[in-house]
Amino acid sequence: MKPILQLYRGYANEQELIVMGHVFKRTYEYDFQKKNLKNAKSIINQFRIKTIKNHDVYLKFGNHEIHSKTLDDGYFKFCIPIEKQFNFGWMEYEVLIKYKSEIIAAKGSFIRPHVGNLGIISDIDDTFLISHTKNIFKKIYILLFKNVNDRKVFKDVVPHYQALSSAGRNNKEEQNAFFYISSSEWNLYQFITRFTKIHQLPRAVILLKDIKRGVADFFISGRGNHDHKFDKIKHVLEFYPNLKYVLLGDDSQHDPILYERICKIFPVTVKAVYIRQTGKRKKETTKAILKNLENLEVSVCYFKDSSEAIMHSKSIGIIK
Repeated sequence: MKPILQLYRGYANEQELIVMGHVFKRTYEYDFQKKNLKNAKSIINQFRIKTIKNHDVYLKFGNHEIHSKTLDDGYFKFCIPIEKQFNFGWMEYEVLIKYKSEIIAAKGSFIRPHVGNLGIISDIDDTFLISHTKNIFKKIYILLFKNVNDRKVFKDVVPHYQALSSAGRNNKEEQNAFFYISSSEWNLYQFITRFTKIHQLPRAVILLKDIKRGVADFFISGRGNHDHKFDKIKHVLEFYPNLKYVLLGDDSQHDPILYERICKIFPVTVKAVYIRQTGKRKKETTKAILKNLENLEVSVCYFKDSSEAIMHSKSIGIIK
């Protein structure tokens, strides 16, 4: 059986390019059209994958072909120093793997953001994708029996995100650096990319949790330790240190705590924090955290409807 190569969106600054992916022994395509039980089977199949460790992978970049190997979970990541300047915006990269005498190639994309002032980092579940994370049984039911075409975003979240993506830009082709960082696993990457495309959310680098390799793992998807999100957000802020950041999350899990930690470490870097209220009432713990962030001169918005977030962004001059 031939190995399967999956690439993810990468990113670059003036000194370094980072691209990543997985090599699978077995995987299943997510069927974006099937409904009900067929959709459930398609989702569960995303957790029935098998990866290949220590497999040779080759990145084609410029005139170079760079060799590495996959980690124990089939994941690979190239962090490559850039020797000369190249274009801005979204660009292609290519990765090769070999199977017997055959070469298997795939092309992915990476962004080198145009020079600008703003970076946006957003959670996914219950931040823009309605997921009911607080109710694990409802969350699993919706994930299993609602096809990607039937899943919903919160009202007005799309115009808010589109405005943030183009904030400060005169050229429509130029976009701010946008990242979706979530506790969902890489298993759901195809679902997330298709969902964001359907709803015309900004094209973004997507950074997810380590891949799972068993059906039982599906039932704890997105749960457990969230430190990986903190580490990835911290990495992005360090990778693009000259940007001012907007952080968007919700109060269903640990976003307020994670964002507070980030703001304490980067006291001049985060411009605003947005937290969506997911319950009937605002949480006192979240209110206390956001009040503390205001003491650090971070602008905060604890909102129920995205229309409130849009008004706030306009009031502080992030968007017009």
